[in-house]
Amino acid sequence: MRRLLARLWRLLRPVQSRLMWLLNAKFVVGVTGVVRDDEGRVLLLRHRMWPPGRQWGLPSGFAHKGEDFRQTVVREVKEETGLDVEAGRLVMLNSGFRTRLEIAYEARLLGGELRLDPFEILEARWCRPDDLPEDVQPVCHPLVRGETVP
Repeated sequence: MRRLLARLWRLLRPVQSRLMWLLNAKFVVGVTGVVRDDEGRVLLLRHRMWPPGRQWGLPSGFAHKGEDFRQTVVREVKEETGLDVEAGRLVMLNSGFRTRLEIAYEARLLGGELRLDPFEILEARWCRPDDLPEDVQPVCHPLVRGETVP
């Protein structure tokens, strides 16, 4: 039986990827940047679309199809703030959400002029890791402290 299944699978080689696509779960990927300046402060944004009481968080957005996740960080920070960053090490990879995967990278400020996207962002603030707004998203605390979140 195993040999028969293996032979069948090999015969399906031209359509294997399509079959795998149809048979497996699909996810959107939320990507976050932990942006730091030269003084060690982290960039926090107050997001318009997030629930009241939890509107402060890190720059984030969804990856485009085929986009490298590090490039998602660069693009999202630029779109939301006008700032240029360089994505660094991966600090969070969480799955288990219904159809979403969450990823976070450290990011270093390179330059640019702070210009907020008024559709998405209400306010921006550079914060020391021990001085975050009260209504910051809970996941921000370990990320801002530089901890890797499992």
